[in-house]
Formats: sequence, structure tokens, C-alpha cells
Amino acid sequence: MRPPGVNLLRIGGLSLLWRPRALVVGAGLLVLVLGLSIQLLGTGRLALSLPEIAGALLGDGDTVAARILGRVRLPRVLTAAGVGAALGMAGAVFQSLSRNPLGSPDVIGFTTGAATGAVVQIVLGSLDPLRTALTAVGSGLAAALAVLLLARRGRAAGAGYRLVLVGIGAGAFLGGINTMLLAMGEIDMVTAAQVWLAGSLAARNWDHVATVGVGLALFAPVVLGMARDLSMIEMGEDMARQLGVPVARRRAVLVLAAVGLSSIGTAATGPIAFVALAAPQLARWMTRSPDVPLLSAALTGAALLMGADLLSQSAPLGAVLPVGLTTGFIGGLYLLAVMMRKG
Repeated sequence: MRPPGVNLLRIGGLSLLWRPRALVVGAGLLVLVLGLSIQLLGTGRLALSLPEIAGALLGDGDTVAARILGRVRLPRVLTAAGVGAALGMAGAVFQSLSRNPLGSPDVIGFTTGAATGAVVQIVLGSLDPLRTALTAVGSGLAAALAVLLLARRGRAAGAGYRLVLVGIGAGAFLGGINTMLLAMGEIDMVTAAQVWLAGSLAARNWDHVATVGVGLALFAPVVLGMARDLSMIEMGEDMARQLGVPVARRRAVLVLAAVGLSSIGTAATGPIAFVALAAPQLARWMTRSPDVPLLSAALTGAALLMGADLLSQSAPLGAVLPVGLTTGFIGGLYLLAVMMRKG
């Protein structure tokens, strides 16, 4: 007997269960991401209409518009979409493994750990996106390993509120290290690091797009390939073991992949709050699916970050805010609303 809200598709000897609501939500999110992309491509000091955007992308339009899109706006849009997708998917993995809605990489210190490595790289005098990404991934993995070991208690390794509390403490400690590094560095490098720590999509180029693209190509297939095992682990480790899932091995691989996704996103734009926390929760609410919403969380994360970027460029008095400040402001309001609703 099929559960409610699930359809069965038979193709020869194969059977595929699919959820119409999740499919509709995913299609709607994809349309929203495309719409935000067009809006962002046309937003700036030189406003571009849809025909001008299409002409510039196809090589038949104004050369000035083509240069603006090719060198400035298109890399920015693609970076925002890729980083939002990476953070949304990473947040879904961490919230599922910890079985805690606060178990996102920006809350439990993993993003701050990645930022520490990137700050070291920047303060030492290098703004190269590839080197910054590699350093951020390495320091993010080190921070994740430390938090998971500190949160270990018997068989409940790194689960629940203990993981969240230990992660918050580790994040505060690493934040202090970041502040110390900024106090010790040269003024020019410190200024660049402070701008980066605010979380910004300004001046993104094709190197940042390539960095995010490589990160998604490496880590996203690993997470998606273990989606079924992740859903079983979320139901309970004992049940997952009875169903033949090697829990410890799968958890380790999933944590490494999710840390890689969040670290790549942090390296490309700086620390971005709220997206990894809210995207999986909003995706679950929209799809109402018991499965871990990996793809829908990725699309939701992309839409959230691109929407925040659009808001940051539409601030009053012509001010252009770093997108990290915009997401932090929205995230604070979101958390207050959730806490008041759930008491």
C-alpha cells in the first residue's frame, strides 16, 4: 500500500515512487530562481530590459551591455545561485543528521571555521579564489572534526542539542581568533578581510563561479547518492542499521561532503548567515515530504540568497549593502518569528 501523497510510476521492470507536491514545488522554485536571475541581470546603475539582456547573452545586443553582463552581473548571479544551493543542501544534511532544526553549519561553527582559514589566507596577502577555497575547506573540515569529537557522548555522537551547544561555543572561540587575526594584520589586508567577512557578492568573477561549480560537482553528487541512507538515519540509527545501512561510515562521508559544500560557499562569498538554517525548513514546509529535502533545499537556498542580493541592491538612498548583512537581518527576524510561533 502506497503512503498518501505518493504516486507509483512503472517503466518496464522498474518502479519509481514520486511525490507530486514535491515535484510541483521544485518546478516552482526553479521558475523563481530563473526569474530572480533575470531581475538581477537587469539591476544596477545601468538598468537593462529583458530584450537587452537576451540580446547581450546571445551576442546580438549592445556591446556595453554585453560587457556588463559578461564581466560583472552574470558571474555575480551564478555565484549567488551556486553558493545558495550549496548552503541549502549542506543545511539539510546537518539538520537531518543532528535531528535538530538549529543544526546548520553557520550555527554550529563550521562556517566560522571555514572563515578562519580564509581570513588567514587573506591576511597573509592572497585573495586568490582557489587558494582561499582550499584553505576554507581545510579549516572547515578541521572545525567540523573538533566539534563532532567534543560533542561525542556514547553512541549519540554529534547529535541533538549537544552538537548545537558545542558548535555555538566553538563558533564563538573561532570568531575570537578571527578578530585577533584582524587586529594583528596589515591595514590593507585587514580591510579586505573585513569586507570579505561581511559576506559580499560584489566583484565576483568567473574564478569564483568556477570554484563554486567545482565544489558542487564534487560534493553534491555524493550527498544526493546517499539521500536514501540519510532519510533512514534520520528515522533512527538502530532502525537504519537493521535495514543494512552502515551508519558510521555514511555519517562520516555525509559530514565531509556537507562541510565541503558550506566551506566552498563561504570561500566564494564570505560567511552568509540564515540561508543554511532556513532553506531546509522552508523546503520541508513547502513539500511536506518525510524525505530529506536535498534538491528543494538547494533551490530554496539559491532563491533566498538571490532574493537577498536583490534586496541589498535596492536599499534606500542608493546604498548597496553586503548580502551577508541582509541575510543576517532577515535571519534574525525569521528566528524570532519561529520562536514566537512555537513558544
